[in-house]
Amino acid sequence: MSELFHVGISGARGRMGRAVSQALDAREDVMVSVRFDWGETPDLSLCDVVIDFSTAEASVALAETCAERGGPALVIGSTGFSPEQEAALQAAAEKVAIVRSGNFSLGVNILIGLVEHAALRLDARDWDIEITEAHHRKKIDAPSGTALMLGEAAAAGRGHDLEELRSAPYDGISDERKTGTIGFSSIRAGGIVGEHTVLFASDDEVLTLSHSAIDRSLFAKGAVAAAAWVRTRRPGLYDMQDVLGFRQA
Repeated sequence: MSELFHVGISGARGRMGRAVSQALDAREDVMVSVRFDWGETPDLSLCDVVIDFSTAEASVALAETCAERGGPALVIGSTGFSPEQEAALQAAAEKVAIVRSGNFSLGVNILIGLVEHAALRLDARDWDIEITEAHHRKKIDAPSGTALMLGEAAAAGRGHDLEELRSAPYDGISDERKTGTIGFSSIRAGGIVGEHTVLFASDDEVLTLSHSAIDRSLFAKGAVAAAAWVRTRRPGLYDMQDVLGFRQA
């Protein structure tokens, strides 16, 4: 049996907090030490790592508290950080290990790593890249944040920022597709949880990499895997590519 470690849950009453609690309960090597929400003062000394799905403001405050006391490590799934809050997280990560990600799906993050490596090896002069994503009818942003993460990975593989390579949506009569650009298309229908496909196409062949989400609990399971990984790491700001070993941590 693996060594027992102790986890705190920040944002415990939220939807993701409850999902994380269920994912932790399914593991025999974890004990939940504290559950808390914004404004409460937990005993962090009971934790090896805290999983945080709260708000940007609450996450920054938690990170600063952990940095001041030298721990515990953090897994942060909150989004919507301002540049100032991003800087505060970076400063906290100089004193405590933090994994932060906008998507904790293990499958999606494997896909991100594969996309970057494929883009690195397939010549942009010969291979076009198109990213397609599908979600439920109530999702209001497009492309999805995960689709943009995939685009950033593809652009990084080609040595550029995404904004340098992102093409405008195809609509009506337009010029011929520019070499090396990355296109996006979105589908909104029914109750689709999340589907993402990255297509690499040359004149001679097509390579398709894809991921389908079946149950939203997968995000909680990924966060728990990140917690198991980060609890023994040196201070630093990590993401799921580090957790999965796609880059040297």
